[in-house]
Amino acid sequence: MGHLLVVDDEQSICWGLAKLAQELGHSVGTASSAEQGLEAAQQRRPDAIVLDIRLPGMDGLSAMRHFREAVGPVPIVVITAYGELATAVAAVRNGAFDYLTKPFDLAVAQRAIRRAMTSRPEPPAVLPTASHDRPEIVGSSPAMQEVFRRIALVAASDACVHLRGESGTGKELVARAIHRYSRRREGPFVAVNVASLSPALAESELFGHARGAFTGADQARRGLLEQAHGGTIFLDEVADIPLLLQVKLLRTLEHGEVLPVGGDRAVQSDFRIISATHQDLCQRVAKQTFRHDLYFRLITFEIDLPPLRDRRGDVAELTRHFLDLLAAKNGLPRVSISADGLAELERRTWYGNVRELRNALEHAMILAPGGQIGVEHLPPATPPSFCCEASCEESLAALLRQWTEAQLRSPDEAADLYDRLLKLVEPPVLRAVVQHFHGQCAAAARRLGLHRTTLRKKLDELGVPDDSS
Repeated sequence: MGHLLVVDDEQSICWGLAKLAQELGHSVGTASSAEQGLEAAQQRRPDAIVLDIRLPGMDGLSAMRHFREAVGPVPIVVITAYGELATAVAAVRNGAFDYLTKPFDLAVAQRAIRRAMTSRPEPPAVLPTASHDRPEIVGSSPAMQEVFRRIALVAASDACVHLRGESGTGKELVARAIHRYSRRREGPFVAVNVASLSPALAESELFGHARGAFTGADQARRGLLEQAHGGTIFLDEVADIPLLLQVKLLRTLEHGEVLPVGGDRAVQSDFRIISATHQDLCQRVAKQTFRHDLYFRLITFEIDLPPLRDRRGDVAELTRHFLDLLAAKNGLPRVSISADGLAELERRTWYGNVRELRNALEHAMILAPGGQIGVEHLPPATPPSFCCEASCEESLAALLRQWTEAQLRSPDEAADLYDRLLKLVEPPVLRAVVQHFHGQCAAAARRLGLHRTTLRKKLDELGVPDDSS
């Protein structure tokens, strides 16, 4: 078996990773700094290295080059608690084999160690440097760290990438980040919202047309797929591509040829495709409204973008980011936000996600120019029923979460929270089911999965009749 070197200034991390590696049958050396790690590597060459980014003395990113000079291209698994997109990309650019964010799951770490110890080292890929340092995607939550990690890993390849997420989660920002850190960054980035294309003109828009192809086609026109030559095309709301065009798009992806409408000769076009949708593509395939062969072509690599309500810890960071951005954009002095105002932002569900948060802050800045944003300056919260994308289940879950959080903030610490929840949700459910079956208790009980006697008892307590008249 092999030898693993773990370099981390947290003894608990070193101990835990050492135990994982030993369970896999490997010997392990540990070091608390990059300098100690380099000495240990020279004394015994490791087959893989686990390296923390933040270390006393030399940082992990700088140490990667020294490790490669000392022991060659061994796989290096980078770990950090301070991940952001630039850090993830820098780690991959420096040749990181994998990227883990603290706190990480032990099973994930074990898989990374196993893969690193059994891999054949290759020279690290060289990724271009971003044109600017200011991050466009903001977030330090574990969910966003995973997004950064996956962007960094896929940027160097030409694989098709599919982004899944609700509207307002930043799908185009992620697509632009992948393009910006890829080898194609000097080429064009063409963004297309498929849902906005007219069905009658969608083929012409995407594939172009020859002169005289249809009435009004006085000149030949290059389509968006051809315009993306040498770069990246981002197809947002890809689920809305008409079925007939899906066949033509699949051929283009397979052969790199674009056939304009009315043309008799295909044009070669070399582009990378990034697709996105807020819909369930698997469900569309099952309903035969989306081709399964195109589906499998597009989802070579997937990135899930979490809704803002699932990463509330990022709201404060996003708020600071947008207040700076909006002040600079509008030439206004930066405003601050009160503790109560920030607490209100963190409490809201944000069905419109990051886009809705930005709009709310811009609204508040207009009402509090040069001052401090308070709760009174914020627009009303969006009701669940207003958001067409949130399913009934999502809306109900959000409302129940808000109710639970309100109960937990209450000074009343009575231990009957679950009973109060049942009294809240049971009556409307039972009434709706009984009414649906016209008061027939037996049919309602079968649908509810309850014994008829149990249902009768509950209905008696609620005063709901169980027999149709």
